[in-house]
Amino acid sequence: MSPRHSAAEAARTRERIVGAAVRDASRVGLEGLTVGSLAQRLGMSKAGVVGPFGSRERLLMAALDQACEVFRAAVTGPLEGLPPGPERLGRFIDGWVGYLADCPFPGGCFITAATSELDGRPGPLRDRLREIVAGHRRALAAEVAAAQAALPGPHRPAQEVATTLTGLSMAANQEIQLLDDPAAAARARAAMRHAAGLPV
Repeated sequence: MSPRHSAAEAARTRERIVGAAVRDASRVGLEGLTVGSLAQRLGMSKAGVVGPFGSRERLLMAALDQACEVFRAAVTGPLEGLPPGPERLGRFIDGWVGYLADCPFPGGCFITAATSELDGRPGPLRDRLREIVAGHRRALAAEVAAAQAALPGPHRPAQEVATTLTGLSMAANQEIQLLDDPAAAARARAAMRHAAGLPV
């Protein structure tokens, strides 16, 4: 096997392991994910599952990062090239609600679940999640501020609106996943657009 083929195969194996880890962790939580159950599902040895990452902790970190990439691809990726402003914020909200309503993860929004799981558990995973969430919150506040600059005022502070939008998204995730409410997505979209000062 050539070095190039070997590297490509290793990358595919790593991607397969991370994908399975994300799916399983969305159901049982990051800390609930065991190497043994993952290895059994993938038909691999425990050493084969952990090997590409060096440790279980790094595997979990890779799963967390991958879940964030899925969110970005679904919600913020389609906004590339669109200038900051009300239209972009509206599409951000619509994409966010669409992601919640047709979530790629079996357990619903991965970050919402991870936040509930890890917020009181100090350690590298919590530190990484905090970094991710803080970055998302800054980006969201910036989107809100840019939209407000093009809309008639007065406006609530952008950070406050970002907090409101985040809270509404978490409530929507609960209503969609736990309550199985078919009207939850439409209600969340309307509530989030109203909170952002956009047409509903």
